[in-house]
This record gives sequence, structure tokens and C-alpha cells, in this order.
Amino acid sequence: MNDDVRNIVLGVVAAGISATLGWLARTYLWKRKLRRKQAFFGLPANSESLLVVNRDAGGTDLTVHRYDVFALLELSALIKDCGAHAEVVAQDVARQGFGERTEFCVGGPSSNRRMMAHMSAMLPGVHVNIDASEPGPVRMTYQIGSERYLLEKGVSEYVLLARLTAGQPGLSRPVFLFCGQTAITNQAATRYLARNHERLSRKHGNNPFVLLLKVVNSQAYGPDVAELVADVTRAAQTPLPTTAVARNSHRAS
Repeated sequence: MNDDVRNIVLGVVAAGISATLGWLARTYLWKRKLRRKQAFFGLPANSESLLVVNRDAGGTDLTVHRYDVFALLELSALIKDCGAHAEVVAQDVARQGFGERTEFCVGGPSSNRRMMAHMSAMLPGVHVNIDASEPGPVRMTYQIGSERYLLEKGVSEYVLLARLTAGQPGLSRPVFLFCGQTAITNQAATRYLARNHERLSRKHGNNPFVLLLKVVNSQAYGPDVAELVADVTRAAQTPLPTTAVARNSHRAS
């Protein structure tokens, strides 16, 4: 074997080794990224999860708003990426506890009874006015701690995005809440989670968090422009004195 042939063979072998090492490195990084995603969502491969769908607050009990359907589709894609499975159930027929399966609960307390139950159990510092007799600007007002957030439909709308656990973090499956003042904000929250779950995982790990998002000018931009207003975890989990709740506000949490 002359020098030219030997150099060619060595070059081919080196290229093969480099390609193999590159493939192994990419596979390792992909698997590590997937494991982190699965841990954050509480969705190991082939696990089961629950998608709790609300009803259209302005329609009949059997209708679902199209933006809530879009929200469920985005969540379904996240679940599929983790290699898990989802069961879709209506808000008024979900009769199980939480912690055994990851749950994604969509919709405000006026359209989702299960959301109301979760907020009552885990977010005692959040109050939502769902009194149908209230005027438009007051109805669906969010009170979190000492702050109030009014609904300006199509202009400025708020949504809570929460990751909560029933017991010690890491030992039970999480519950994700998408509690918006309008249906389009529910989709905005699911889209925000899909886009930012890696950053949220790095910041919060597997610990609970409650974020307040503001959807800006939804009549022009739809659910695409959602701004983080604040991390309200502490305020949302701290019970408010009953005197701090407005007389006509309904405590949905």
C-alpha cells in the first residue's frame, strides 16, 4: 500500500469516526433535552395525561370555543413530543384527584368547574369576578394579592399560566392551569408555554409557579402577542383576608 492509498484510507476512517462521534453527541443531547422536557411536564414515555376542556362561556353546555380547541391542539402536540398519551374529558365529568397523571386544565372558572376546584384548593390568593350581573369592565376582573386586573376585551386581556403539584415537587405529576379572561387568552397561554418551556424549566425546575400574562391587542394579533406581567406565585398561594375581596366579586379560587 503506497502513501496515497494509506492517506485516503486513514481519511475515510477518520471521517467515519468523526461522523459517528457527532451522531452520538447529537443523540445524547437530544435525549437529554427530551428527558428534561418529560420531567418538566411530568410525561415520561408512554405515560397517560388528562386534557380537561371547558365549555364555551357564551354558548351551550355542549360547545367548546374554537380558540380553546386550538389550545388543546397545541397541548396535544407537546404531549406527543414527550411520547405520552392524552385523554380528553369535559370539565363537568372529570371526577378524579390530581397527582397520578399530568393534567392540563383549560378555561376560566366561569366555564370550567374543575378549574374552579383547582384554584380553590391551590390558589387561595386569586379571586375572579364571574358575577353575570356585573358590567363588562368589571366582570372577569382578576384580583391577585392586592392587585386587580380588568378585562379590556380585544385590547388588554389577562391569563394565568400555572404549574402546580399536589405534594412534594418531583413526587407527583403536575397540573397545568390555563385560566384566561377570554378564550383567546387560553390559547395564548398554551402557545407561551410551548415556546418557553425550556426557559421555564431552567428557571423553576420542577417547582410550582404561577405566571400572569397579558395578551395585547388580540383583535389584531390574535394569541401571538403575550407579555409576562409578573411571577405571582407567592401572592397566588397566600390566602387573602375576606375583607380584601370586593363585595360583588366571586371567589373562584
